[in-house]
Amino acid sequence: MKSSSGKSRAGAVRKGKKGPQVGSGGQGRQALEGKKPTPKAEDRPYHPAGKRKAAQERYTAAGGKNSSGGRTAANGRPDTRSQGRTKPKSEEAEIVTGRNSVVEALRAKIPATALYVAARVEMDERVKEILSIANHRDIPILEVMRPELDRLAGRDAVHQGVAIKVPPYEYPHPVDLLEEVIGRGQTPLFVALDGITDPRNLGAIIRSTAAFGGHGVIVPARRSVGLTASAWKTSAGAAARTPVAMAPNLTAVLKAFKDAGVFVLGLDGGGELSLPGLELADRPVVVVVGSEGKGLSRLVTETCDAVVSIPISSATESLNAGIAASVTLYEISKLRAER
Repeated sequence: MKSSSGKSRAGAVRKGKKGPQVGSGGQGRQALEGKKPTPKAEDRPYHPAGKRKAAQERYTAAGGKNSSGGRTAANGRPDTRSQGRTKPKSEEAEIVTGRNSVVEALRAKIPATALYVAARVEMDERVKEILSIANHRDIPILEVMRPELDRLAGRDAVHQGVAIKVPPYEYPHPVDLLEEVIGRGQTPLFVALDGITDPRNLGAIIRSTAAFGGHGVIVPARRSVGLTASAWKTSAGAAARTPVAMAPNLTAVLKAFKDAGVFVLGLDGGGELSLPGLELADRPVVVVVGSEGKGLSRLVTETCDAVVSIPISSATESLNAGIAASVTLYEISKLRAER
């Protein structure tokens, strides 16, 4: 249909309307020109090649920085003031029950605050050792009736007449630990856990971190295991000398570490770098270990400078998180000693 002027309605100029008009020949000019050339892989910051390039540039530039290889604030310390200084605690104390569990926990030097012993408990070698360690470490020994011990142990727990109380663990902030290490003139080596929920894995990683010269383990505040009594036991006492820090937000903490000159290395079977002969081993490093089922989360993977894989036999699908961390820490420790 045409207007009285003979022009189509579609092509008519409508007063008061803004923007391109129907029928304009310039609307598709940009599309006709075609897309711009695709940037090279190393020039795309989100691409693995781009991350490798950025990490290499930081690695090269690190030689002119402070003794730890990090960028510093005016006072010579990493500029991490925006990260806060919280020291969260576990929500409540934990009760460890059973003769074997209690004696192993005490051998591992878990900082127990009380030992509960049922009245007229049957004495055996384990109970004698438990009492001996408690007396030697001045742990208060409380004799209670079995119904009270049943209540303390909780439903379905088999206490066998003994239990110990483990206090809440006070977690330092990861950035505080980093600053302490840099202040001592040491090259930082940390392990961060992404989605690890098994306390035995945490305990094993703490033990490996201590064995291979690491300075601490970082756990997220959410969806992650904390330093429970089980983790204490598995660490075989290493948790007493290797700090476990809590990150309110793991990705933010990893970015703060990067700002301080620390290289973030994720562990994944499909990583673009192979662990043997790792070039970044002698630089400040935080190794991020993901869960066995899901691996590293997307945000953490995007934050990593590089994702590293451990060569294994094709007959084995994957490594336990604790074992993977141990192998990686050993390789880094060996390479640092050689260089």
